[in-house]
Amino acid sequence: MLRRTFISQFSTYSCLKKEVATNIKGKKKTAQDWIKRQISDPYIKSTRYHNFRCRSAFKLIQIDEKYGILQPGHVVIDCGAAPGGWCQVAAVRTNSNQKQASLPVGKVIGVDLIRPAPIDGVTFLAPCDFSNPKTQEKIIEILNGDKADVVLSDMTPNVSGVNECDHDQLVDLLIIFIRFAVMTTKINGACLLKVRDGKRSPELENYLRKFYQIVKVVKPDASRQDSSEFYLLARDFKGIKMNKLDPT
Repeated sequence: MLRRTFISQFSTYSCLKKEVATNIKGKKKTAQDWIKRQISDPYIKSTRYHNFRCRSAFKLIQIDEKYGILQPGHVVIDCGAAPGGWCQVAAVRTNSNQKQASLPVGKVIGVDLIRPAPIDGVTFLAPCDFSNPKTQEKIIEILNGDKADVVLSDMTPNVSGVNECDHDQLVDLLIIFIRFAVMTTKINGACLLKVRDGKRSPELENYLRKFYQIVKVVKPDASRQDSSEFYLLARDFKGIKMNKLDPT
């Protein structure tokens, strides 16, 4: 019953009626196509309805509804947190915003190079680079002897337009993220990271399997079907041996 109450607060089926684009005559075709996609996207409308900061909040909601990775009392670190949509979801699901008096209170830490606007129940470290040792020291200080139950990444580095180069840049960033995650995660904890399909994608999956018992490829309904993005969900963290940090 408690889980159902949490789900109903951010129902992915609220306000999902499609709209039709109007007043686009005279605009370039690329602009027309973008406007049509935005207006016809039911998650854009539902994002406004629920006061989420970005439509990707629904991706995390859908993954959590299926796999239950966020629980009241959990400690969560969100890398690349801006503008804060995932932190909004995590604050409710972990009860870090203390809205559910009868449930354990969690902790949500958001890290980003851009400073998001404040969110109740979220501690933001920004502008900060999660891979910087000084940032990691700050995170450890906030954890106060604890470790994370879940480490998240919905990061996308600045794109050059050259697919192969952009893919390599993302994979290199995510290898750094995985190294960070395994250093800050509790035994049996989890991490979730966004990936774009490419020749090095299996490299990330294989690297995760060194540290986690279960690694799944997931693509929530809120991910656009024509997008190359998918998520890797790694669960049941096994612990770390220093020689396993080398991804090769």
